[in-house]
Amino acid sequence: MATSASSKLSKAVKQQYMDLPQGDQVQAMYIWIDGTGEGLRCKTRTLDSEPKTIEDLPEWNFDGSSTYQSEGSNSDMYLIPQAMFRDPFRKDPNKLVLCEVLKYNRKLAETNLRQMCKKIMGMVQNQHPWFGMEQEYTLLGTDSHPFGWPSNGFPGPQGPYYCGVGADKAYGRDVVEAHYRSSYWGDGYNIVCLVVLQWEFQVGPCEGIDMGDHLWIARFLLHRVCEDFGIVASFDPKPIPGNWNGAGCHTNFSTKEMREEGGLKYIEESIERLAKRHQYHIRAYDPKGGLDNARRLTGHHETSNINEFSAGVANRGASIRIPRSVGQEMKGYFEDRRPSANCDPYAVTEALVRTCLLNEESEEPVKYK
Repeated sequence: MATSASSKLSKAVKQQYMDLPQGDQVQAMYIWIDGTGEGLRCKTRTLDSEPKTIEDLPEWNFDGSSTYQSEGSNSDMYLIPQAMFRDPFRKDPNKLVLCEVLKYNRKLAETNLRQMCKKIMGMVQNQHPWFGMEQEYTLLGTDSHPFGWPSNGFPGPQGPYYCGVGADKAYGRDVVEAHYRSSYWGDGYNIVCLVVLQWEFQVGPCEGIDMGDHLWIARFLLHRVCEDFGIVASFDPKPIPGNWNGAGCHTNFSTKEMREEGGLKYIEESIERLAKRHQYHIRAYDPKGGLDNARRLTGHHETSNINEFSAGVANRGASIRIPRSVGQEMKGYFEDRRPSANCDPYAVTEALVRTCLLNEESEEPVKYK
C-alpha cells in the first residue's frame, strides 16, 4: 500500500517545534473552495493578536491560476473571511478561517455558491430551517487503491461491515477517531462505518448557512487528518465500480412548523413540491450537474433511480425517506437521499429551501433582487 512521504516524517521532531512559544501572534489558516467546486485549498497568515470576531480578520489574496480559478495574466483573487473555527492542529489561539472567493473585479468566483445560499437562507430565517448532512467517504492509499483491501483482490462481500468492529471489518478506524476528536475541538459529529472501505460522519443540526460552513470545515479536517496518516479521503460518489455501495451525502431537513405538532402535513407538502422539481435537484446535487450521481443513483445499493422520484417511510431505496419515528409522531424531518458525496452543501441546502419554502417550480432558480 503506497503512503505519502509526509506520513513517514518524524512527528516527534515536528512536535519539538510545535511546542515553541508563539507569543501574542496567531496563525490563521485561510481555507477556500477551488475551481473544481470540490477541492479545498489553504494558506496561513500571521496576525498580531487573536481575532475575536470575523471582522477582525483581514481580506487576503491568492494566485487563482494555480487553483483553476483564473488565467495567469490576471491571476490575483480575493479571500473574504466568512466563518472562523478553532484550529485542532496548531491549537489555541490559532484559527481556521473559511473564506469566500472573489475575482479581480470583486465579482463572485464561479464556485463561490455561499453568497447566494446565504441570501436565500435570509429570506426564510423566520421558518428556522435546520439541516443535518451525512457525509460518506472512502479511504484510499495514495495509489488510489482502497485502503485495507487485498492488493490483488477484493474483501468479502458486503454484509458484516455496517457499524462493524474488528480488523477484518473496520479498516482505518485510527483515521476516523482522530477526525472525530479534531471536530470536537470545535463542533462534534457522529461517525458510522458503512462498508469495508467506507465511513460516514454526520454534521448537524445546523440552521441556515451554518450547515454549509460546518460541512466544508469538517471535510477540511478529514483531509488534514488523512494527510498525517498518509492516506487519502475520497468523496467520489462511486469510487469502486460494480457491486459496492456508492457514497452520498444524505441531507435531513426540517422547519419549525415540521418539528411541531402536526408537522407531518408540512413535510408531505414539501415532498409534493420536490416531486415536481426532481431534475432541478438532480442538477444541484453534484458539481457536474448530475453526471457524478448517474454513476451512483442506479436503483441498487440502497439508492433511488436517478430518473425517477420516489418517497416512503423508512425506505432507503427512495429519493426521500421519512423516518419511521416521524411517521409515528406525525412531526419531525425528512431525509433527501439524492445528494452525492461530493456535493456542495451550499447548493443542496439552497435548492431545498427554494423548492420547499419559497415554492419555486421552474427548472431554473428564480433570480431575486
